[in-house]
Amino acid sequence: MDSITQGFTQALHLILALDRELLGIIILTFEVSGIALVLAIAAGLPAGAATGLARFPGRGFVINVMNTLTGLPPVVVGLFVYLLLSRKGPLGFLGLLYSPSAMVIAQTILAMPIVTALCHSAIVNVDPIIRQAARTLGATPLQQTFAVIREARYGILSAIITAFGRVMAEVGAILIVGGNIAGHTRVMTTTIALETDKGNFELALALGIILLAISFIVNAALHAVQRKGAVQSV
Repeated sequence: MDSITQGFTQALHLILALDRELLGIIILTFEVSGIALVLAIAAGLPAGAATGLARFPGRGFVINVMNTLTGLPPVVVGLFVYLLLSRKGPLGFLGLLYSPSAMVIAQTILAMPIVTALCHSAIVNVDPIIRQAARTLGATPLQQTFAVIREARYGILSAIITAFGRVMAEVGAILIVGGNIAGHTRVMTTTIALETDKGNFELALALGIILLAISFIVNAALHAVQRKGAVQSV
């Protein structure tokens, strides 16, 4: 019990003292996850809007694939990206393996299906009268699309928050493609795994406390957005 108390005390000291190593790990975590989230939104939102608004052959199959990919096992994604970027892989000449860029690619692959599927769900649940009203008022197809997206904004924001929580908590894929190299590819989740194995519980606990705080903030934001969206739809 004393060792646990001591570990928490030292962890809080690291946080309050703004330990340099701790800050570096946190900053890299937000950089990698933030870039991956932006890329996932850039690809996932148009894809979700297209499948939600357009009608085309094979649409049902595309939607099923999209929903299936939301449950991609992280280690499988990590293996795929590793083989893609390894020296003998098709993109090995880029030299991206064991770099933050490789971690961004892996996290983008994990986050994009979530953004796409949840944005699609938000858009298809918008009352069709919104699009019809925009068309009646002389809106162009693009303006009609923006009108529907605006109406689905709370659901889309929920998708983004959910994807952010997913990439922040990721460990398997980025551990494989990033290598968990100190000062280069070490983020919060991979550091917790490594430092726990080494018995360095102070740093692991400090990062664990920060991750829990981030998780609480993400879930509180998601709840607030969902509640606001529910109130608006009443």
